[in-house]
Amino acid sequence: QVQLVESGGGLVQPGGSLRLSCAASESILGIYAMGWYRQAPGKQRELVATIIRDGTTNYADSMKGRFTISRDNAKNTVYLQMNSLKPEDTAIYYCNAKDTRLTNYWGQGTQVTVSS
Repeated sequence: QVQLVESGGGLVQPGGSLRLSCAASESILGIYAMGWYRQAPGKQRELVATIIRDGTTNYADSMKGRFTISRDNAKNTVYLQMNSLKPEDTAIYYCNAKDTRLTNYWGQGTQVTVSS
């Protein structure tokens, strides 16, 4: 069972940047897809970005051009670089791993707050 630990959240001003990290407890080479989701207060959890084993990435429309997902297989870590942050990006960000049987694993989440 994959365990995921997120880090890198915090308070940032509008227009600022943050980089989130998600460290996996095992090699991510065998994991079909990894991604980031977020959940704002009173809203459903939504997709932010995913990266599958072959490196193909996918982004929610509102994140395209501002967020970049990447992976470091040697460190078993996935990153989310977030630029030009807006107050509406405020949410808890969750790391997700989907194995080859399409079983989902989730981290505990990291809070991102965009406010002046």
